[in-house]
Amino acid sequence: MSAAEDAEWLRWVTKQFGSIAGEDKEIDLEEFKTALQVKESFFAERFFALFDSDGSGTISLEELLKALSLLVHGSETDKLRFLFRVYDVDGKTKVKPRGWRAPRRIGVPALARRGARSPRAGSGSIDPDELRVVLRWCLRESAIALPEERLGDLTLALFEAADKDHSGSITFEELREELEGFPEVMENLTISAASWLKPPPPAERSRRPRYLSRAYWHNHRSKVAFLGGYAGLNLLLFALAALRHAGRGGWLAVARGCGQCLNFNCAFLAVPMLRRCLTWLRATPMAKVLPLDQHVVFHQLVGYVVLVLAAVHTGAHIANFSRLARQDGRHALAEYLLSARPGVGGLGGTASQTGLALQGLLVAMLAFSSPCVRRSGHFEVFYWTHLSYISVWTLLILHGPHFWKWFVVPGCIFVLEKVVGLAWRHAGGLRIVEVNLLPSKVTHLVIERPQFFHYKPGDYVYLNIPAIATYEWHPFTISSAPEQQETLWLHIRSLGQWTSKLYEYFQQPESPSPEPKPLSRSLREKRRRCWAQVGVSTGLGETRRLCSIKCYIDGPYGTPTRRIFTSEHAVLIGAGIGITPFASILQSIMYRYRRRKQSCPSCRYSWCEDLRDEEMTLRKVDFIWINRDQKHFEWFVSLLTKLEMEQAEQEPGGRFLEMHMYMTSALSKNDMKAIGLQMALDLLAAKEQRDSITGLRTRTQPGHPDWSKVFGKVAEEKRGKVQVFFCGSPVLAKVIRAHCERFGFRFFQENF
Repeated sequence: MSAAEDAEWLRWVTKQFGSIAGEDKEIDLEEFKTALQVKESFFAERFFALFDSDGSGTISLEELLKALSLLVHGSETDKLRFLFRVYDVDGKTKVKPRGWRAPRRIGVPALARRGARSPRAGSGSIDPDELRVVLRWCLRESAIALPEERLGDLTLALFEAADKDHSGSITFEELREELEGFPEVMENLTISAASWLKPPPPAERSRRPRYLSRAYWHNHRSKVAFLGGYAGLNLLLFALAALRHAGRGGWLAVARGCGQCLNFNCAFLAVPMLRRCLTWLRATPMAKVLPLDQHVVFHQLVGYVVLVLAAVHTGAHIANFSRLARQDGRHALAEYLLSARPGVGGLGGTASQTGLALQGLLVAMLAFSSPCVRRSGHFEVFYWTHLSYISVWTLLILHGPHFWKWFVVPGCIFVLEKVVGLAWRHAGGLRIVEVNLLPSKVTHLVIERPQFFHYKPGDYVYLNIPAIATYEWHPFTISSAPEQQETLWLHIRSLGQWTSKLYEYFQQPESPSPEPKPLSRSLREKRRRCWAQVGVSTGLGETRRLCSIKCYIDGPYGTPTRRIFTSEHAVLIGAGIGITPFASILQSIMYRYRRRKQSCPSCRYSWCEDLRDEEMTLRKVDFIWINRDQKHFEWFVSLLTKLEMEQAEQEPGGRFLEMHMYMTSALSKNDMKAIGLQMALDLLAAKEQRDSITGLRTRTQPGHPDWSKVFGKVAEEKRGKVQVFFCGSPVLAKVIRAHCERFGFRFFQENF
């Protein structure tokens, strides 16, 4: 730190200390726990005992600054010595109550007092029992649950690596020698939970807005061009119509200009939701020109534009009618608005009445389509009010004499899509043949696959289960590969009213179901063999059940992930249940590996041919899965295990599929409360070629990904043009999108 930074740090710590300590200017253990935000009391007590140098039971500002200076400004040796004292727990004493003072030892020489070892100092070495205790608390702090036997393996792995002289204990020098193998840890060794002691970083302001950067325009050129064309067309329509009626008054010119724009926008409003047409367009060269991935956003944008234009259009007509009423003197404004008058416009002169009705319907549709309504358990309100688009289009045909000319083409396509959808939905109901209840309230549905149902990896369908809700259709990504012929998989996490009701429905001991529909013989036999082997419960928090529940599906519909197989270097990022579209893709890759796997008849050596062909130009795939806790990995751990087995033999050009697992609840390697655990996990994973958290060969990394390092490594590989595909929370999407723009990667987000 510079002198200015050091002064700022000192001022900040003093301020934070004062806000926590209160009037007595001392921090006790409970206040220390609250400020440090430590989950378990073990580490809070250890840190508190080491900070409390005089053993008074409280920490003064002087003691706090002294300890923090060691951690912030101290050398690597100072930090390591502090870490060693944290782990040397056999000298741990209970924290003394506030105001306690050690009694003066009369008659004992000062030299003898200084030479006597305080229990707080520990024994000067760490034995296996101490290490086991610390690792157990490290597991709790990182929210990792492992059996006692596994804890013993971790303890043994770390102890054997650190105990260089095989003396049965780890000395400070041995610990330092072991940690020297982790230079990135040594550089940042700290107590990460003590963020309250770090001054807030200065706000970094970009020299120019993100929307004016070259990277933004490069990555969003199709969207920007489309928006520019859309805005230009509206301005042109407004200008032509307004100029045509300019001689009849300003208000009427504005109304006619907005009316012409409304003709276009009300007809165009249906186009972004023509999902079958959009899915077909994704397979054409137009997919590179049109921003098909933002079709829902454009639909919402056009809806807002329609509402604004309608408000201006109505207001301009009211102002014009008010002018006419003043000039006429015989008719009030209400007569112009509420009674049919020949020459006003519309069928039978009803333009005013149909216009007011349209305005009311549009406001209702906008109000009840807001996220706060749809996600608060009132989906039916959104659904039924949105169906009023039929009334809106009918009134528009009655209201505007030229609207039908704009509407005839998109309207016919829209009606055709609806007819095809209804015919497909009700041609014959499907059956949910198996349900798996997974950890964290995830419902895995196994649905019999229709005979002529063809889809691409990453596609989604709309699902309706009459037993849950008769009229509700919800979109879910297909998590099984297209090569899986007999069934479809859907993984549904309980996040709303319908999904929670679905999970609870299958949680019942005996879920009621209609008369079962006979399954195909091969599928029935496969189900029997499967259930004879696995039983009802897997023992991992997963419950399986055979059933025969009627359901309907509508789709499939394409997503941005269809571009993956035509990419060169694809980075797949799934957060939580956002792995579902990538599960289908990874399974499809696995099937392609199996098809192309060759083996020598003499030595039985097996290899995989080049995967690239006219349908798949991939050179490298990086799969990144970010989960909050350990249980979430159980959703697809069996699939990932199979993928690793398929790639046991590396290809000449390097591994084609590389997986990266992150667990955000686990503390990072440079945190004093977790460094021992992470070292032990690394050592045991290297020894057993298996991760202790997931059972995979891929080591689970603690904390959040460092996107600068992740994308920097991807860029250094130079395996072709990089495209990043993400499915997860919108907040994380913004972070990843910003990094993609910085590195020049194309970014695609799952939206439906």
